Amino acid sequence: MPDAPTIPANAPRISPYREQLVSGRFAGRTVVITGAGSGIGLATTLRVADEGGQVIAVDLSEQNLTQLITAHPELALVPVVCDITTPDGIDKIVTAAGGEVYGLVNCAGLMDNFSPVGEVSDAEFSRIMDVNVWGTLRTTRALIGLMAEHGGSIVNVGSMASLGGGAGGVAYTASKHAVVGITKSTAVMYASQNIRCNAVAPGAVITPIAKNITSQHGGQVLGPILAATMPSLARAESVAATITFLLSDDSANTTGAIVTSDGGWSAL
Repeated sequence: MPDAPTIPANAPRISPYREQLVSGRFAGRTVVITGAGSGIGLATTLRVADEGGQVIAVDLSEQNLTQLITAHPELALVPVVCDITTPDGIDKIVTAAGGEVYGLVNCAGLMDNFSPVGEVSDAEFSRIMDVNVWGTLRTTRALIGLMAEHGGSIVNVGSMASLGGGAGGVAYTASKHAVVGITKSTAVMYASQNIRCNAVAPGAVITPIAKNITSQHGGQVLGPILAATMPSLARAESVAATITFLLSDDSANTTGAIVTSDGGWSAL
């Protein structure tokens, strides 16, 4: 499995969490999860599979998926190594899913370098938008037709940067606000087909997502804000619990919602 990220000695406290599985909650259902090789995507993949689902586990890293499959041969996992920003990658996901999909978790994402609008390059903005926005849109567009006859559930992974401007640079913030727009539009447009779409907005989570803060201005502005307001760190499994609730029939009356899983950070 991917190495666990290092937790700095001066990091905020870690929120306690004890996983309680719901046996058979996803039995007989196929769920596609992008970013399945590490972090929140990995935790969600294991949770869905442990609760009886077949998971189409999508990731750019062949190594991470190989480790996942090797470590859990007892689970119904179908690995798909692909790039969700390319047509070929999307085609691989559709082929692996077969003719029917119940759920989709758009978890693959990138963090930016904290650049503000006056500094961000076209290349950096495009890099973030390609994965966080276009990847989410293209994967959803390709799979939603496979839910049309029987309904289904989509969960998009947003961020605290979906709700405000103090958790990332302009590229990341814009991309995660766009995820909210995709979520709400999808919820409205497909409600009559019994397809629900929600988003989860995690706070600070212990994951291997790369944080390459190269913008001096961004770091100087956002660093103190994050240090002063971040209430706690969460384990990926606690966010996966929120995602699987939204994915399951337990949230049958919930669609178009942006659900925080942030230890109370957004309440400040």
